[in-house]
Amino acid sequence: LLAVSEELGEEELSALKFLSREQVPSKRLDRARSAHDLFEALEERGVLGAGDMSFLRELLLRIGRLDLLAAPLGCGREQVERELRERARVPPYRYLLFQLSEDITKDELMSFKLFLDGMLPRSKLTPETTMLDIFIEMEKKGLLGKDNLSLLKSLCEKINISLWNRIEEGLNLFGQEEMLITEEERGSTGGPEGHLALPVAPEFRGSHNDSSQLEAYKMTSRPCGVCLILNNHNFAKAREAVLEPKYLRDRNGTDVDAAALRNVFSKLHFRVEEYRDLTADEIRKTVNIFRCEDHEDKDCFVCCILSHGKKGIIYGVDGEEVPIRELTTSFTVRNCHSLAGKPKVFFIQACQGDAFHKGVTIEADSGEQDASMEGDMRFQLDCIPAEADFLLGMATLQNYVSYRSPREGTWYIQALCQHLESRCPRGENVVSILTAVNREVSRKTGERNAEKQMPQPIFTLQKQLIFPVN
Repeated sequence: LLAVSEELGEEELSALKFLSREQVPSKRLDRARSAHDLFEALEERGVLGAGDMSFLRELLLRIGRLDLLAAPLGCGREQVERELRERARVPPYRYLLFQLSEDITKDELMSFKLFLDGMLPRSKLTPETTMLDIFIEMEKKGLLGKDNLSLLKSLCEKINISLWNRIEEGLNLFGQEEMLITEEERGSTGGPEGHLALPVAPEFRGSHNDSSQLEAYKMTSRPCGVCLILNNHNFAKAREAVLEPKYLRDRNGTDVDAAALRNVFSKLHFRVEEYRDLTADEIRKTVNIFRCEDHEDKDCFVCCILSHGKKGIIYGVDGEEVPIRELTTSFTVRNCHSLAGKPKVFFIQACQGDAFHKGVTIEADSGEQDASMEGDMRFQLDCIPAEADFLLGMATLQNYVSYRSPREGTWYIQALCQHLESRCPRGENVVSILTAVNREVSRKTGERNAEKQMPQPIFTLQKQLIFPVN
């Protein structure tokens, strides 16, 4: 317990305390200033002890600390999932609130505080107040509870209806699970009454009537695979071309994206290889090197492309074009047999249409214009091979724009890396993570003309793609 407590930060402690509110009285939780204090309170209540560490394992799984399950607790996610199918102590209602708190943006949190001003004391609505703090205060004031969700629903409808939709869908799913467990317990002599099995990742379930989970791709090799980053920044060659020079601006801010990708995929056990400022021919040669590499002892291949582009193509730094389909089809079964049956993932940050609206702090990954945003993307479905096990994540969708900040990087890549880093430890499916990325990016608004952006994932995956962290 001491070893675990020393690894937990303040935010994680707050999460554990929130998830433990059915097990420990509020006043006792308020006195817990450290994970050590919380563990003592759980021991006092008889839900934690040398002979029963199941609740602690459940808590660590809920907050995504799978590394602490492995060491020092010496168990894996699969074991905890089996335990939860038999008995889960964190109620679905509370777990869904926790998930909601993890997904809420800063702007949405501010909106909650504004709407609750007058219902909650202003001392509880400071800039430091988290969404979990708000939920706790609402519960204390009788404004929120398992059977009292009307105010939460009203607030979500005013701020972002998709927040309530997720709560409602989760409760519906858990309600069906509770009925199934109740029926099982009626016919059993053992099982504790009143406890219901809580699916670890309900959003991965195919349908509410299907109790079996979709099979996942094998992801146990170390390294898991190669993450190839093609990072084009300096387009001076394109501007200096003797024949058909193209005015492609240098992609200031792309190194911020590349660093974020290196960081997250290193944590996900990929061997990261980055290549900078490649011409079209150099892009082809580099991709061919990795196509010919033996991936037999690897489980996955990831390619991240950061460049300018237009419909269905990306630009080399010399202004020459490379069709996206040419790159993706390099890794089909016919062209790269050692990746057969394994996921091939491409993330592409490049404009796929004509850019317009000049600007300074926001730039376009587009064609020949000096511009602040990129749009009119008509994504070609043939960019992705017509065979299984491919995933293509594009930064833009038709009629939307894509942004790159010279200081902070692109909306899409930054959101992608943040969600991968926070959600992969919770065992979330990459397709679900990309849905969350879509949601975050689509909520952003450009500062100049209220511009919007919508990414687009397209895939032919046959199984769940879950990047492990341990």
